Amino acid sequence: MKYIPKTFCRPLYFTSATMSAKLLSVKNTVFKCLKTLSARGFSSGAASLGSVNLKGRSCLSLKDFSSDEIKRLLWVSGDLKHRIKHEKQYLPLLQGKSIAMIFEKRSTRTRMSTETGFALLGGHPCFLTSQDIHLGVNESSTDTARVLSGLCDIVLARVYSHSTLEELDKEATIPIINGLSDLYHPIQILADFLTLQEHYGSLSGLTVSWIGDGNNVLHSFMMTAAKLGVHLKIATPKGYEPERSVIQEAQRLSKEHGTQLVLTSDPMEAAHGSNVLVTDTWVSMGQEEEKKKRLKDFKGYQITMQTGSVAKPDWTFLHCLPRKMEEVDDQVFYSSRSLVFSEAENRKWTIMGLMVSLLTDYTPQIPMLKF
Repeated sequence: MKYIPKTFCRPLYFTSATMSAKLLSVKNTVFKCLKTLSARGFSSGAASLGSVNLKGRSCLSLKDFSSDEIKRLLWVSGDLKHRIKHEKQYLPLLQGKSIAMIFEKRSTRTRMSTETGFALLGGHPCFLTSQDIHLGVNESSTDTARVLSGLCDIVLARVYSHSTLEELDKEATIPIINGLSDLYHPIQILADFLTLQEHYGSLSGLTVSWIGDGNNVLHSFMMTAAKLGVHLKIATPKGYEPERSVIQEAQRLSKEHGTQLVLTSDPMEAAHGSNVLVTDTWVSMGQEEEKKKRLKDFKGYQITMQTGSVAKPDWTFLHCLPRKMEEVDDQVFYSSRSLVFSEAENRKWTIMGLMVSLLTDYTPQIPMLKF
């Protein structure tokens, strides 16, 4: 049953005169609200995404989602943020539901955003580490998927191998969300694009420059940017390029959506004319033995104000965190150009938007985001 705020349930007793005055007041209030939302980067036109329904889907990669589906996810996320954070509304959209959160790899943002977000929506989160669950060890991923399908409503899994997610999804009868794998990190990219939409007012035409490792976060950017009309420039050291199959798909998407895709080994070339500079860790979990070699190979890739000097005047900086000094210096990281802490907060609103979209028929109440 759709939740109806108590304030909408009071009986109304109006004379015709007071009714007219009330209607005029309501009309003026609605107009002011829409005007305010428009100024914040929202626009009307919800009908274009109104038919998109993601209920029952899994999210292993944004490669599997169309342009309209990604826009719908961002719209729902922005809506929940506005209603819950700014309007202080209580929306128990997931009341009575539970999520199993499987973590083979530790995390601050993924755990906190999912656990607090699911609870805020009225549901019950269950956190499971490698010590709590026998995934692929004493119990196969197949059996785990079937068991969890009977015990909860959705699973978020943060795993080492993407194949683990594929096996869970194949055997489960409930949605599976990729909380991070060696190949993709879709929930991070949703947060990144919501952050950029809020900052710039729209996404289409922006240029994002990735300077760093050809890793899972970059792969997710490559599967998403073109679908939102965003140009993507990538600088990686030789030998650290993205997966070839991902490059080929990104090239296809870029051609289909009329965006630019540039791959280079020169950080300054990638940064030139860019709106957004992005980097990530150079040494991911499981790569600790390679640290010395990686730090040597990534010399010259640190993002500094000098890197930004060739970008556009309005350039900003993103990093999914945790951050190391060699990746970006303090002058950039703690500057007004840095959106990293808004980006981290938006991990919560976008995972909430994703979970609500996969589990309910929720329709956003604010006008559609401007893309």
